[in-house]
Amino acid sequence: MKVYVVGIGLIGGSMVLDIKGLYPEAIVFGVDTNEAHIAEALKLGVIDQAAKLEDVGDADFVIVSVPVDIAMVVLPQVLDYIDEETIVFEVGSTKNPICEAVANHSKRRNFIATHPIAGTEFSGPSAAITGLFQGKTNIICEVEKTTFKLQEKALDLFRAIGMRIRYMDPKSHDKHIAYVSHLSHISSFMLGKTVMEKEKFEQDIFDMAGSGFESTVRLAKSSPAMWTPIFKQNKDQVIETLEEYISNLTQFKELLQKEDYQAIYDEMQGVNKIKGILNGLKK
Repeated sequence: MKVYVVGIGLIGGSMVLDIKGLYPEAIVFGVDTNEAHIAEALKLGVIDQAAKLEDVGDADFVIVSVPVDIAMVVLPQVLDYIDEETIVFEVGSTKNPICEAVANHSKRRNFIATHPIAGTEFSGPSAAITGLFQGKTNIICEVEKTTFKLQEKALDLFRAIGMRIRYMDPKSHDKHIAYVSHLSHISSFMLGKTVMEKEKFEQDIFDMAGSGFESTVRLAKSSPAMWTPIFKQNKDQVIETLEEYISNLTQFKELLQKEDYQAIYDEMQGVNKIKGILNGLKK
C-alpha cells in the first residue's frame, strides 16, 4: 500500500500514523512545501519518505491535508497526476468550495470529499497522534460522484481507523459546521483578545485563569494560517452565525442591565439541556 499525505500536520499526520499502525506494509510518502515539516515528519516516523506532488501517480491513497485555500489549487493538480485506481480525499473544514473546484475535473470520480470531525489546537507534524479519529464522525459529501469501487476503498479505511460515517450535501455541511466549529473558534479567539487587551500584565491572567477560562480559550491557540481561509471560504454562513450569537450576547447584557436575574437563570437552565444532547452524541 502506498499512501501520500499532502500537507503533514495534525489531521493528515494522525491519519497516516493510524494507517501505519493498521497496515505495517504501508509506505507513507510526505509532500510539503515546508522543508522543516518534511524533516520533522521523517524524524518522528510520521512519514517514511519525502516526495513531490507529481509522484502521486502510483498512490493507492492520497490525503490532501492543507489549508482550504491551498487545497483549491493543489487538489486539481493531484487529480491530474493520479491513475485510475487511486482514491483522493481532502479533509478540510469547508466542503462546498472544494467540491465546486473539482466538479468538472475528468477524474472527479477518483475524489471523495471528507471532513473528519476531530482535532486539537496544535499544528505541524509533531501534533500528529495515533487514535485521533477513534469514535469520531467523518462527514462525506457528494459520495455519489465517487466511483463505487473507490468509495468502498475509502470507507473501509475510515471505518478501520475508527470513524463513524455520515453523509451530507456540501452546502448543508458548511452551514452546520459554521455553528459547531467556526463560531467556536471565533469565540475563543475573541475571548482571548478581550482578556489580553484588558489585562496589561500577562502574569495576572496566568495567576487568575482557571480551568473554565483555559478550556474556553483553548482554540485560540489554533493556527491563523489554517483558520483565516476557512472564514473566507465560509464567510456568508459564518456571518449569519455571528449575527445570531451577537444577538444572544446583547440580550444577555440587556438582562443584566435590567437586573432581571430570574430571566438570566431561565436562559442558562434552558441551555443546560445541551448536556443531554452532547452525552447522546457520545454514545
